Order: sequence, then structure tokens, then C-alpha cells
Amino acid sequence: MQAVCFDEFGGPLRVAEVREPTAAADGAVIAVRATGVCRSDWHGWRGHDPDIATLPHVPGHEFVGEIVEVGRDVRAWGAGDRVTIPFVAGCGTCAECSGGAPQVCPQQYQPGFSGWGSFAERVAVRYADFNLVRVPSAIDDVTAAAFGCRLATAYRAVALQGRAAAGEWVAVHGCGGVGLSAVMVATALGARVVAVDVSDEALALATSFGAECVINARSVGNANVANAVREATGRGAHLSLDALGSAETAANSLRCLRPRGRHVQVGLLAGTEAQPRLPMELVISRELEIRGSHGMAAADYGSLLALAVSGKIRPAAMVREVLPLEAAVEALPRMERFPGAGVTVLRA
Repeated sequence: MQAVCFDEFGGPLRVAEVREPTAAADGAVIAVRATGVCRSDWHGWRGHDPDIATLPHVPGHEFVGEIVEVGRDVRAWGAGDRVTIPFVAGCGTCAECSGGAPQVCPQQYQPGFSGWGSFAERVAVRYADFNLVRVPSAIDDVTAAAFGCRLATAYRAVALQGRAAAGEWVAVHGCGGVGLSAVMVATALGARVVAVDVSDEALALATSFGAECVINARSVGNANVANAVREATGRGAHLSLDALGSAETAANSLRCLRPRGRHVQVGLLAGTEAQPRLPMELVISRELEIRGSHGMAAADYGSLLALAVSGKIRPAAMVREVLPLEAAVEALPRMERFPGAGVTVLRA
């Protein structure tokens, strides 16, 4: 089959003919119809993810497709089913999975990271019965490509980890794919959103998705972002998300909170940003809450899919471009520069 792969971290990406995958006993092989290009894929290509243990490697983790083969132990799925899967696939049997938290499963499988991913005509996944999610026919392939990562990650961060409530102020720092998804989800839940970014184009999209206030961090100065959020919200945000993943955005997310506010770290802090200096003195004095958010369990997808089917969120409006699979060799390196607003989707 055709796939996009790399032979060294940060090295050239290439289109190659590679072996077709086969289904593990508990797994499935899916013919990829569409797959998103995500900054997490960029992190993997750059060597920031320890789960990529062998090279060459095929990236890609947010996809939709049709099952073409299932393993001998799979009972719930069959050929022809149209599905997606969380980017963290839990084993289904450990204490974390049994307790409803497969997104932190110690034996997790991540297509595009611990295994070859979806920048290919076909992708194999593990733990199929526990993780596959049926995609409603009302959601097209390009839209569905965002559900495996960005939308699901944002939904868990806002609704489940962040516990956003109607009328609360939610600050979203970074309006890439996850951040714009968070704006949509928070608005759909009745929250009031302040969106922060350095791009006027991204902020215009955030406004179209329901953000009540936008702040250009470059215009106001990064040191003034937290004060700008607190001024816009009266006393500060009830909930704030770092949807980018940097020392500055993480710190500003904490600083902009009102007393007893909630910070959720969504963006990956990697490389030199991995251990930022955070204003822990505010965590104590304001009794702030800090939570991480890492994907979402397949069992929680129902409410998110319902929001999309009902039109309360419009993920298709985030799509900036739809490109052929081979365009990944140029699209993935561009993620380093945060090019443009919206998301890129590849059609296999």
C-alpha cells in the first residue's frame, strides 16, 4: 500500500510502497478515508514522543475509515463498518480501563505513535472491541477525521475535566485545532468564551464559533494577557485551558483564573517547554485546580457526536484545506510554524 513515512526524526518525509497491515487477534484493519494533520503528529516526527521506538515510521492518528479485516477475537465489529478510534486506545482490562479511564491505560495503543498510523491507505489498530467508535452517516469523512483527536480531546478537556457550566467564563489559550474545538464545545455548553491567540485569522474563526471576546496576545503583549482576560471576565475565568502547550500559555492560563478557578493543560509541553515555571503561589493563594487532559474514552463519544449531528458544533468549519495523502510530506513540517487558521485533512 501507499504510505507517508520518515526514516529519522526530523528528517525528510517520503511517499513509499510499504507492506499492508494485518489484524492482530484483538484488532482491526481500517481503510483510511480521511485523516487529519495534527501538531501531535509533528511532535512525533520531531522525536518528542517516546512511544515511537522503531524507524521507519508512518505517522497519523486522527482518522475515519471502513473496516476491511478484524482479528479472530473481535466480536462487536465487522468488515464495512465505518469507524474512528480515540488516539489513546486502552487495553480494556486493566484497573484504569475498568475504572473508566482508558485514556491513561498503561498498556495503551496509539496509532501513529506506538504503531504505524493513518498517513496511509490502511491502518491497523489494537483493542478494537473496546475502542472503535461508529461514525453516524450524517457526519462526512472530512468532518469525522477530527473526532479521533482534536474534537475528542477538546470535549474531554472542557466538559469532563474542566466541568464547564452554562454562564461560566472559559478562557482558551491557543486557537489551533484543539483550541477552536474547545471554543465550539464550551459555547455549545452555554459557557462564555474568551479566546487568546497571536493570529487575527484564528481569532476571527474563534468569534465565528461563539467566542464572546478575543485577545491578540501579540498586540497586548504576552505579559498582559492574563490581565486582559481578567478585565474581560470581571474577576477572571472560571475555567482556562492551555490548548497550545508552552511555558507562557500555561502560566497565563493559571494567572487569568479567578479564585478557585480551574486550569486544564491540553497542549503538549515538550522539549525545552517540558518543565515550565508555573505560578504555583497563585495555585495556593487562590486555591486553583490543575488538571491534565489526554484524549477521551470511546465510551464518552456519544455526547460529542450528538452535538455534531444536531449542529450545535460545526467541526467542518474548521477545515482549511483538503489535500491528497502525498501532500503530508509538506503539510506536516509546516506545523512547526503554526501555518494559518483551521485544520488540514488528507484524503487517502
